[in-house]
Amino acid sequence: MSLGKNTLWNIAGNVLPLVLGAVTIPLLIPKLGLERFGILTLLWTVIGYFSLFDFGIGRAITQQVATCLGSQKQEQIPQTIKAGLEFTLLTGSLGTVVLGLAAHPLSHYGLGVSKELQDEVYISLIVAALGIPLATLSSGLRGALEGYERFQASNAARMLLGMSIFLFPLIAVMVHGTSLVAVTIWLVGARLISCLLFAWLVTQLPSRDFWRAPILPATRRQLFSFGAWMAVTNLVSPMLVNADRFFISYFLGASMVAYYTVPFEFLVRLLILPGALGASLLPTLARDRVVDSMRVAATFLKSVRIVSLAMLALCLTASLLAYPLMALFISEDFASKSWLLVLILSAGVCVNGIAYLPYTALHAHGRAKSTGILHIIELVAYIPVLILFIQFFGLNGAALAWTLRTSADAAAMFWLYSKQRR
Repeated sequence: MSLGKNTLWNIAGNVLPLVLGAVTIPLLIPKLGLERFGILTLLWTVIGYFSLFDFGIGRAITQQVATCLGSQKQEQIPQTIKAGLEFTLLTGSLGTVVLGLAAHPLSHYGLGVSKELQDEVYISLIVAALGIPLATLSSGLRGALEGYERFQASNAARMLLGMSIFLFPLIAVMVHGTSLVAVTIWLVGARLISCLLFAWLVTQLPSRDFWRAPILPATRRQLFSFGAWMAVTNLVSPMLVNADRFFISYFLGASMVAYYTVPFEFLVRLLILPGALGASLLPTLARDRVVDSMRVAATFLKSVRIVSLAMLALCLTASLLAYPLMALFISEDFASKSWLLVLILSAGVCVNGIAYLPYTALHAHGRAKSTGILHIIELVAYIPVLILFIQFFGLNGAALAWTLRTSADAAAMFWLYSKQRR
């Protein structure tokens, strides 16, 4: 399947669940009530964050499988998949233990839950913890599918999971009432169904008998070296993305966060496009780099041109429409306080989208260490700049600090990519 078709499947895998969420969330809020719905969003966040316990092995499997296909070493693929899936089960189990231990302090002290709901939230977190190995195993299975560029199959399973995460809580409320425990059981059930579907799809691959393969120590080292640095990126990236709103709340007050978060959350949805292309590009570049380096360079440059033009058009449109849309759907006061934020953040989102391409190309070449070290440096440099800018320039300062960081990140990614090609 072509790179373009793979990208369209990746976009569909991201967008269709969001469309269903736009329908189901307005139905869920009055049925659950504001506090329970707020807790549900926290459960979604917790489950999503703990899926990072795959430690980047899913992406490592994709890179290694695609490289083996490009170098005609298909006999190495079964042991790569087997080693990766074993590791995702191990780390997923570790995630279960960590969340299980954290469930009580989170539910009783950390999440600001009202006293009458604390025990219910505690049990819900315990149930959610049981779903973490399913999430990490699914990540590994998806990595195997995408290594073979089976994006149609991979995104069919992703769409099922994404839609069920929004649909199943509504069904749970209709069947069981407002019990958060019941909602969480249904969410874990969604994870189980999607994991089983991923597993069945992997059994349709040429390496379907992977569980019988003996694993060489070198295979484990390659996977874990890549995965360890991917884990650094996976742990640091949410801090880089979300730190601004916490510091805004601390320095400017919680009431100011909405003026920043609403336009920010809308604009980052534009990153679905470069994210979808990047996911398609990873196995393509990993495969082609051992076959034809000129083709890799041509594919990369073409992708940069497409994403640059698309992101520029999307971000420019968002900037022009920001004020009238916010004034129409929220309020004139909200629009007057947030429109300049949109202008600044849209520039940051634009360059951030373009940076997906060298980031993906580096991973296709097995350079996860470079991106991991870069993100650590960014975090150390970004936090003091963010604090300083918020104190001097308020909300606009937070937006400016974020945009400067993404610009520096993009420049560094392109520099690292050009360096490794020499």
